[in-house]
Amino acid sequence: MAKHLRSLREFVGELERIGELQRVEREVDWNLEIGAIIRRSYDLRAAAPLFSTITGYRGTGFRVLGAPGGLSGPAHPLARIALALGLPADASGREIVETVVAARDRAGVPPRTVPRADAPVKENVLLGDEVDLFQFPTPLIHGNDGGRYLQTYGLNIARTPDGSWTNWSVNRMMIAGRDRLSCLIPGPQHLGIIRARWAERGEPMPIALALGVEPALPYAGAMPLPEGADESHFVGALFGEGVEVVRAETVDLPVPATAEIVVEGHIALDETAMEGPMNEYPGYNALERSEKPVFHVSAITHRDGAILPVVAAGPPVEEDHTGTGTMHAAEILYQLRRAGLPVTSSWFSYESANHWLLVAMRADWHETLGIGAAELAHRIGEIVFSGKAGFGVPKILLVEDDVDITDVNEVVWAFATRTHPEHGEIRFPAEPTAALSVYLSEAEQHSYRAGKVVHNCLLADLFPKGDRPVKGSFENGWPEDVRRRVLTHWHDYGYPSRQGTAGPPRTVIRAL
Repeated sequence: MAKHLRSLREFVGELERIGELQRVEREVDWNLEIGAIIRRSYDLRAAAPLFSTITGYRGTGFRVLGAPGGLSGPAHPLARIALALGLPADASGREIVETVVAARDRAGVPPRTVPRADAPVKENVLLGDEVDLFQFPTPLIHGNDGGRYLQTYGLNIARTPDGSWTNWSVNRMMIAGRDRLSCLIPGPQHLGIIRARWAERGEPMPIALALGVEPALPYAGAMPLPEGADESHFVGALFGEGVEVVRAETVDLPVPATAEIVVEGHIALDETAMEGPMNEYPGYNALERSEKPVFHVSAITHRDGAILPVVAAGPPVEEDHTGTGTMHAAEILYQLRRAGLPVTSSWFSYESANHWLLVAMRADWHETLGIGAAELAHRIGEIVFSGKAGFGVPKILLVEDDVDITDVNEVVWAFATRTHPEHGEIRFPAEPTAALSVYLSEAEQHSYRAGKVVHNCLLADLFPKGDRPVKGSFENGWPEDVRRRVLTHWHDYGYPSRQGTAGPPRTVIRAL
């Protein structure tokens, strides 16, 4: 079973142990400087910054953790994702996805309620006039943001009026006042569906915002589980033990006991406040602002020296790509296998800002299914585009598993050399879609419908089995004894080690 890190602080400790945490002791300004440092850390794949001295907040003990799910250097590029999901830091993308898929098949494990005295998030309880969202060093992240976004990597916890479904999701929230947040709550998403049920009763929706939670929870919040599923139960299935929760102070909801900060209150029935702009996952500077629902805060609880996690959304690769991409790829793989298709793996190209879904088929798919590539592409498109996990998928690249779909260089090579320019696209008009891609028309954005496509990069039905093109790689192009000789004498030729250590470079022969 995966290793369960039960708090953000345990996660921070693991990051520091492997050299993936950068403690920033120099004073930094919450006004744009923190956001710029986080963005630069993404660009360099640098260690996650932990800010402890923040202008205007000296002596409070409050801290900010940037890039909690960003990519790392070449030794373990997916370390933050892997550790959050209970795997070793050097786990591969395929190992991560398979771990999530395996948990998807297990029965959920409900949370375990702990006594209030054992819940670190109850170390400080603020009610009534004590509530002040500005007490935390929430950064103004981007130069064009409409305000300070408290919620960029937390969980919104809400429950249907009948108590049958508790949902944990990630949606942005901007500070609109000392005790108010303006919230993005799209109607088609689960949080919007639950809010609509409260509105039908004429009541505001109780809600809790948990920030700085145990590291697997934001990934579960980003996973497109079916309507009615409880994301905390999925985390329980992943680790074989329940998430520790405690009752909120002013709303009837469970909240993570080890959270750094919990904000409680209600979403107003018809009151709005201006929200935005804020940069999002497609990677462009945002321009739009509009009226959004108001979150009235009735209580705040927090740990001593609370740590606020922050994402500087924008061009790849950041947490919108690693969190959403990883978990959506796993759910899509689960659904394709349930449909009986011989799929080896699936993956979102983070570098495409999650606009490319990669699906790898077993080499024998043609013999197994007895159909051609076009029909297979239609089947896959129908499954992906009709489900919740495929709502934000505009483009699928379908390849055989001789391509490592987690390596963007191999993906570009396969796409460029295997897709026929005239009939390599299988189009799906007017499918349900996310509204943030910049190429969408205004009508498509408002209707949540647009065309989608499967790019057929398959070869198996074009050649006899023994004559299919073989990648002319180092592994495939030279006899084993020659490859071994080259690796053994690599430094004798005068080349330095890519890892910066003695010994020949390590060659990984992938199964993909």
